[in-house]
Amino acid sequence: MRRNVILSLLLIGVFAAVVAIAVQLTRPASAPGVTDAAGASSSVPVAREDSHVLDDAGEGAPVLVEFLDFECEACLAAYPLVEQVREQYAGELTFVVRYFPIDGHANSMTAAVAVEAAAQQGRFEDMYTRMYQTQTEWGEQQESKAPLFREFAQELGLDMDAYDAAVADPATQQRVERDRQDGLALGVQGTPTFFLDGEPVQVTSAEDFLAHIDAAVND
Repeated sequence: MRRNVILSLLLIGVFAAVVAIAVQLTRPASAPGVTDAAGASSSVPVAREDSHVLDDAGEGAPVLVEFLDFECEACLAAYPLVEQVREQYAGELTFVVRYFPIDGHANSMTAAVAVEAAAQQGRFEDMYTRMYQTQTEWGEQQESKAPLFREFAQELGLDMDAYDAAVADPATQQRVERDRQDGLALGVQGTPTFFLDGEPVQVTSAEDFLAHIDAAVND
């Protein structure tokens, strides 16, 4: 068994409580034809060829996909656990990230566009990490944080002309929106939502989450 990820009881409790509350608070408006997670449409891919892969364990490895919102407090609560899972199962688990900005979060789309602009320069994970590291500084605010996100890009040493062009290009937001529409079609109702080998994972606790991953890795 590989369930030796060391988590404090506090982290487990916070993760379970925050995710349970946030799933209720961050549900987007219903869309026609959307099924629930248990009945996700098989015609919509859980991951696409151009989805952002943070860890690639190769052919045959279990695939964990997270739909996330960078402004979501539950995603921030889950982030340390996800990072520990990535470390624990390095080389055994493929991890894919997909955008799912929530309409009620004023800067969630802006953050996702900034991350996608960085991704176009091969710096997805760096900007992904920066968003979580700083969420408490910019989250839950109504004014646009685009200037702050641009500062993050500068701090990462990105080509700022290319970054600005990507942020201004409607295709960048369309790329984010495609992820969100896939999520809706798959029955995603809040963030974070995880799929493991194409099946939705109903997360009730950190231990339960780890059990699902452990079973997939050791199958």
